[in-house]
Amino acid sequence: MIKRLSSVLLVILILFVCISPVAVATGEAKDYSHLKGTTLNVYNWGEYISDGQDGTLDVNKAFEEKYGIKVNYTNYESNENMYNKLKSGGANYDVIIPSDYMIAKLVDENMLAELDFSNIPNYKYILPKYKDLYYDPDNIYSVPYTVGMVGLIYNTTMVEGNPDSWSVLWDERYAGKILMFNNPRDAFGIAQCYLGQSVNTTDIAQWDEAIELLKKQNPLVASYVMDEVYNKMEHGDAALAPYYAGDFLTMYDINPDLAFVYPKEGVNFFVDAMCIPKTAENKEAAELYINFMLEEDVAVANANYVCYASPHELVLESDDYDLKGNEVLYPDESQMPKTQIFENLDYDTQQYMSMLWNELKIEGNSNLDAYVGLSVTLVLVVTYLIYKFIKKKKREAYY
Repeated sequence: MIKRLSSVLLVILILFVCISPVAVATGEAKDYSHLKGTTLNVYNWGEYISDGQDGTLDVNKAFEEKYGIKVNYTNYESNENMYNKLKSGGANYDVIIPSDYMIAKLVDENMLAELDFSNIPNYKYILPKYKDLYYDPDNIYSVPYTVGMVGLIYNTTMVEGNPDSWSVLWDERYAGKILMFNNPRDAFGIAQCYLGQSVNTTDIAQWDEAIELLKKQNPLVASYVMDEVYNKMEHGDAALAPYYAGDFLTMYDINPDLAFVYPKEGVNFFVDAMCIPKTAENKEAAELYINFMLEEDVAVANANYVCYASPHELVLESDDYDLKGNEVLYPDESQMPKTQIFENLDYDTQQYMSMLWNELKIEGNSNLDAYVGLSVTLVLVVTYLIYKFIKKKKREAYY
């Protein structure tokens, strides 16, 4: 009996040894032909994928040609805009690329699908230091796409000296030539770093201090921007703008008068990652797309085009990576700034931040905009007070 069992095990072992190399050599073990003719809805930041310009790889077109799946590709300007679109249910998307704190929020609200990593074998190329992060500690909802930091972009022909502090954004000499983030988390983050606060504080007094600083800056700001920053800085229409390091490199190619610095008070460090909403209608194709984005030639093309730092091992090793070792994206330890990462704020703090942000925007807008902003603010205030009242009643009933 023992000899017979040993013979069976030996046959199984021989079959495993013979068959396994064939399975590995074939590359893609799964057949995705059943997805041909379907549509994939991708929702991403603007200027955030290699699109075929100037002879670069057209990533979406390459995916369509390889798998016969049509890519319906649209853009958003901020995490908050993306969240509001998803929350409203106005459209369904199969792949989204939010930032760390927004991923945490989407997970908390049960809005993301768990990933089937058998469809994403290229996940093995993501560096370990970008796994197990706070927003997805078990690595089940997201795959890192880019990483980076916020810094200060300035025009050397318009700004005196070499600024090294966020304080220059409050310098009256540059009134009307200062740009500011048009989203609350980044704008408050700069004020909080300047004040020496945590960007994740829940202390209302600290948020009040930060909004007062932003209100003091408001008369100096030419405009609050997101993607509009490219045109304004590239054409010399503004002197100063806080923005993402990778985007500075894109602007510098157009305008070599621009310079970049990580302010001494500290900056936001972020990770943007690919996720699949629970409402996705083509989840398997979405996982196939994420895996495609991690193929070496595709990942290198995206890293070269987007100009953000890459979490992809093969990109960092590739001789085709134009930004390999770039000191802006990959500063050495002696040049590494103090960093903070945004976390998902609790409901009370989020509501309070939104209320303060609307107050700020009212101050710099026309009367019509002010009325609209005021209405929004009043709604937020009433919602916040009702929430606190109900919470208090529940607490009283409990005790």
